[in-house]
Amino acid sequence: MSRPPLPPFNAETAAQKARMAEDAWNSRDPERVSLAYTPDCPWRNRAEFIAGRGAIVAFLQRKWARELDYRLIKEVWTHAGNRIAVRFAYEWHDDSGHWFRSYGNENWEFDEAGLMSRRIASINDLPIQESERKFHWPLGARPADHPSLSDLGL
Repeated sequence: MSRPPLPPFNAETAAQKARMAEDAWNSRDPERVSLAYTPDCPWRNRAEFIAGRGAIVAFLQRKWARELDYRLIKEVWTHAGNRIAVRFAYEWHDDSGHWFRSYGNENWEFDEAGLMSRRIASINDLPIQESERKFHWPLGARPADHPSLSDLGL
């Protein structure tokens, strides 16, 4: 299975890859998201270490059962060869109605078919008031005209 754009990445293809990942994550469909990764892809997500598509699906099911009304923006930080580093922010609330903005960085490594073969994420959660939210589009993909992280000053 091939997932263009393929490495080596340039600025345009790295941004395209990041937007494709953002759109998939905003779908909140664990199966769809998992198909961007190699079958044995290792992840570090905060302090959790998992590997493989099945573990990715289970992780994302738990995540989105807890992180409600999830909306994410990713932005390329840098790229070289088969690697891309992104920064991101997402907003969500828990089942008690408490809102958070989670900030983080991800390091991605891709195989020759364009599948992510390694994902390392560092994430911090900031409690926010609902009035402080910046991501207001309907659930699903971020509209093309919505401001980026840089445009929002995040």
